[in-house]
Amino acid sequence: RPADANETSAAWLAALKNTDGPTALVFTRQKVPTLDRNECASSDNVSLGAYVLWQSNDKDLDIILIASGSEVPLALEAAKELAKDGKAVRVVSMPSWELFEKQSKEYKNSVLPAVVEARVAIEAGVTLGWERYVGQKGAIVGVDRFGASAPANVLFEKYGFTIENIISNAYAVLEEAK
Repeated sequence: RPADANETSAAWLAALKNTDGPTALVFTRQKVPTLDRNECASSDNVSLGAYVLWQSNDKDLDIILIASGSEVPLALEAAKELAKDGKAVRVVSMPSWELFEKQSKEYKNSVLPAVVEARVAIEAGVTLGWERYVGQKGAIVGVDRFGASAPANVLFEKYGFTIENIISNAYAVLEEAK
């Protein structure tokens, strides 16, 4: 699930290079911004399944926000607000669990360091599976039911896909991880 046009290009290239099985590119119907790659990392590591998109500073991390697809810009905005509060925040774009799981233990730990237990995943879909990336002390902002129909902004608000709700979850996770 690529987050923007840059990730889409990188995902398409990764799909063309895949000779070991099928590939599916999954896109959102909503308009998503093209992320500012002067502010965020390049999309070169999309083929690794997940990569550090943005980090507030070089301090020891307080929390990691993980997202894919249309939720990545939301995670990025929430991270910037947390950083304004003095938190050391990392945003990980994770367009493919399967590709990420194929990476070395060292690479996976460089993206999701085991020492950082405070993690929040943002997924506008089912939460099943994200627990492997947020751990026991993490949280998942997601939807585990089906059938609502409304404009995307209405649904995002109703289901808690807001900067405020992500920040609230982040502070609860930070408290739990103490």
